[in-house]
Amino acid sequence: MAPPGRQQPPGPGFLSTACKKEYSVGHHDSAKDPSTYAAGFPVTTPTPVASYHPVQIDVPGRPIPLAVRVTAPAVGEDLPVIVFSHGHGPSTFVSSSYGYGPLVNFWAAHGFVVIQPTHLDSMFLGRREADDPDAPLYLKSRAEDLRQVVDHLAEIERTVPGLAGRLDTGRIAAVGHSAGGHTVGLVSGQTVTDTSDGSTVGAVDARFGARVMIAAPGWGEDMNGPAAQPYAALASTAFDGMTPQVLVVVGEKDWHPFFSDRQDWRSDPYTGAPSPKTLLEIFEAEHSLGGISTFDAAETTDEDPDRVAAVRALIWAYLRSELYPGDSAWAQATAMLTDGAAPIGRVESK
Repeated sequence: MAPPGRQQPPGPGFLSTACKKEYSVGHHDSAKDPSTYAAGFPVTTPTPVASYHPVQIDVPGRPIPLAVRVTAPAVGEDLPVIVFSHGHGPSTFVSSSYGYGPLVNFWAAHGFVVIQPTHLDSMFLGRREADDPDAPLYLKSRAEDLRQVVDHLAEIERTVPGLAGRLDTGRIAAVGHSAGGHTVGLVSGQTVTDTSDGSTVGAVDARFGARVMIAAPGWGEDMNGPAAQPYAALASTAFDGMTPQVLVVVGEKDWHPFFSDRQDWRSDPYTGAPSPKTLLEIFEAEHSLGGISTFDAAETTDEDPDRVAAVRALIWAYLRSELYPGDSAWAQATAMLTDGAAPIGRVESK
């Protein structure tokens, strides 16, 4: 979330023995195809992708159906799934299933089925000012959306043409940016207090085998900027119960006094949560980490296609190794990260 005005077997497309073989940098890398370029990091050969939307899911008690976009490789079986949670930015369509093409297309081209729910706080839905105790952020509803996507995977698979029978529903990752990173936290044991009734929101959903929080908010007690008033629910964020392994991705320069006077506030999901956790810090990056939500938008204050390519390739490698134990993708990617003459970031684990 950015301040206002800113911002086993693998199928075809994977290596046949992914846990044992080396990944390679394909010829596509040098061409810098904006949807598949990996900034030199080792990945699989990309395949064409297809996107289908909307898939409408009726959820009891939700004021409107949950609409999701599904982006999938055109070929392949036993495909792992990413459920991606968007941010809460100021643009009309970026903060919805219409955004985050630089990430989504890349991950689909390299073998994941990416499912993007449109949360109730999406700007174009016009519900941020609704008379709803969960507004304007809809933190509780956002977490429920991720769970509903998993609950309805079979329905989604049947609805999308050509997808039936191709999902590996035992390998599901939750990934989100900004408010979406906070949403991933809420299905990973991070908690907030429901301001309407004082109840605690947030619990570990064990169906997610990998979790990535990108540029997520920090401790609520240290949210001492102007955001504490309009985003009161966010000000109760706590990480004590966030016990699963999580990759926390932060930008070195992602700080704004709108949220906190602590410049390392967004590292709190790593520093404040119990082990095991992994931190990926991207040097010089701001909240959009080069433009992961979209290029050429008001949210992208540090536009850098190479940075975006590196971030998405590193997250891809992490997800491969988390979902396929023994897969070497993350080890190779982090070795390349640290061995380079001018590394774009650093990794730390606990």
